[in-house]
Amino acid sequence: MRVPIPLRGLASVPFKAFGIRPSRMNPNTCTVCELMFTRVMKARKITVDVSVLFADLRGYTALSQSLSPASVSSMLDAFYDECAAAIWEYDGLLNKTVGDSVMAIFNFPIRHDNHAAQAVLAAHEIQRRCRARREPLLAENAGLGRSDLGVGIGIDSGPASFGEFGRSLRDLTAIGTVVNTAARAQSAADAGQILVTQAVQHRAGPDVVRGDGRAYSLKGFDAPVRLYAA
Repeated sequence: MRVPIPLRGLASVPFKAFGIRPSRMNPNTCTVCELMFTRVMKARKITVDVSVLFADLRGYTALSQSLSPASVSSMLDAFYDECAAAIWEYDGLLNKTVGDSVMAIFNFPIRHDNHAAQAVLAAHEIQRRCRARREPLLAENAGLGRSDLGVGIGIDSGPASFGEFGRSLRDLTAIGTVVNTAARAQSAADAGQILVTQAVQHRAGPDVVRGDGRAYSLKGFDAPVRLYAA
């Protein structure tokens, strides 16, 4: 889905007249991917090999009860901004923002042979950026404990169905076991932790995923799932 469309500068003006602009999911792609998916791909849904990342802002609900609405809003804005910057740096697609969580997809539409490694590197960049943003917030709110605020991340790799889901309310996203597993891995991660599946560990390699693995009981899975701390 790489389309030779200028996204910036004077050459982009004719395309913008037809609603073709940088995508909000990744500004290095254009809105053709979103507005004309079925026409471009010749199908409403396609199967793609991807890495899926979920990141959740830990402590958000509790903090929202002790901070002013302006501080809560600023904290969530900063979380979204830093996640987006990290995901785009590694060519990921910021597919969803839901409450205090984000979902990203790697290897579609921008392809990478080692997209699992790209996802893990993006996860580390999210953690780095959010830790830097956390310090000023803690300084401004002396009553907050250092463990009250952090980010938990989960990643899985494998085949997913990507396309348009729903008719009256159209949603361009990915679904499948890989999405569910990444979401559950994120829910098992502690603040400041990145948990990845065995598929990610195998694909990314020991130079990227150095942590040991252990079995986790994840909601919705009959058998324990082995996750690695990246």
